[in-house]
Amino acid sequence: MGLIVTAFMMSLRFFREAIIGNFGAVIGSVVSTRIMLHFTKRELGVEGDEPAGKTGLKPYEEMGREIRDGNIFQRLFSALLEGGKSGLDIGFEIIPGVLVICTLVLMMTFGPGPDGYDGTAFQGVPILPLLGKVLYYPMKFLFGFTSPDAIAFPITALGAVGAALALVPRFLKEGLIGANDIAVFTAIGMCWSGYLSTHIAMMNSLGYQKLTSKAILSHTIGGIAAGMSAHYIYLLVFLF
Repeated sequence: MGLIVTAFMMSLRFFREAIIGNFGAVIGSVVSTRIMLHFTKRELGVEGDEPAGKTGLKPYEEMGREIRDGNIFQRLFSALLEGGKSGLDIGFEIIPGVLVICTLVLMMTFGPGPDGYDGTAFQGVPILPLLGKVLYYPMKFLFGFTSPDAIAFPITALGAVGAALALVPRFLKEGLIGANDIAVFTAIGMCWSGYLSTHIAMMNSLGYQKLTSKAILSHTIGGIAAGMSAHYIYLLVFLF
């Protein structure tokens, strides 16, 4: 997803801003990982602290690995079919987060059209721009957003970064964002891709549902750190 976000921003001719966003995303990922390591250290312990006695996990050598029956071709096709089924199951699990969050955000970002509410796309009740005006100065300090409407991108990215990218051309056309915003959007989009859509499924697959809230919290802080880093890197590169 990070490659898609970067390529999309570059297709809009924001090459340097996309690269700056990548640096910000690296910083955000480091922050997020370190925070999650802090949480998991309490749960799993560290090497030498006998985590198996604490969590009930068996040593790797005792866990074993299932080997499928049949020759190499039969095992290959079996693995492909099971992998496809698992991918489909994960897809169904992430749909609610993507669908609900994106729908709500789009409904609360733009107002009526020139002729009022006529049922066309992107019409709704502009609650988020009002919220953006309230939080404008904190966001201006953290991310350097050009206008309060820019808050729609990170909120949409919580559900699906692809839907958030669809907002960028319209924001550019209406003059609501600038080059700095593109760098920040790239960093946040890369860090928050799969935000609400994958955490629950991922933690369920690992068998640690109780760490879901901590994973989301660390991811949230990492995305904010990524956006802040991209903003201040942009200032260093272009203003000094």
